[in-house]
Amino acid sequence: MSEEEQAKKEVRVFGRPALSSKVAMFQKKAEEHQKGQMDNPFSDWEGASHREALSKDDPRYGHPVEGSKTEKRGQQAGSLISSEIRVLCENLHEFGTAQDDGTVSITFGELFQLYQSISNKVVGILLRARKHGLVDFKGEMLFQRRDDDVVITLVKPLHELYEEMGYDKQAYERQEAQAREAQAREAKKKA
Repeated sequence: MSEEEQAKKEVRVFGRPALSSKVAMFQKKAEEHQKGQMDNPFSDWEGASHREALSKDDPRYGHPVEGSKTEKRGQQAGSLISSEIRVLCENLHEFGTAQDDGTVSITFGELFQLYQSISNKVVGILLRARKHGLVDFKGEMLFQRRDDDVVITLVKPLHELYEEMGYDKQAYERQEAQAREAQAREAKKKA
């Protein structure tokens, strides 16, 4: 960087050191913002979007920037969906009918009635669980009343699902027991 550019960039305030530190802080924020705008393809800044294009073979392709809020939100959404799939599989196991081949089955109508009080996303969760190979049913989509007789099958035993999902069943059972105890204490306090 030439001396002329450095002098242009550096702002000097004479007589008030507190003010000069604030000006320097503002200047630093402005430079960080400008740097961020250079990566933004929708920015009007001159020279914006100079980021190199990723190829489809790049492992970062289609993924958010590491450490970004987008990445954190994606991880939270993934863990929420995984827990909803796990609850669905547990309900299938608990309320379904065991078959001779070791699988558990339930009709969509029964599952839909069961899930009315649990979640309003039962069809979406079923589709996601089928994508992961945990359940199986006929058809692309399930609709209430029309598909009430469609059989949904839990294709693996529950302990295998727990292992695949990296889930600790004992920890879950402890949490559930603690929640039931807390509810019982609240009920006693109200009575």
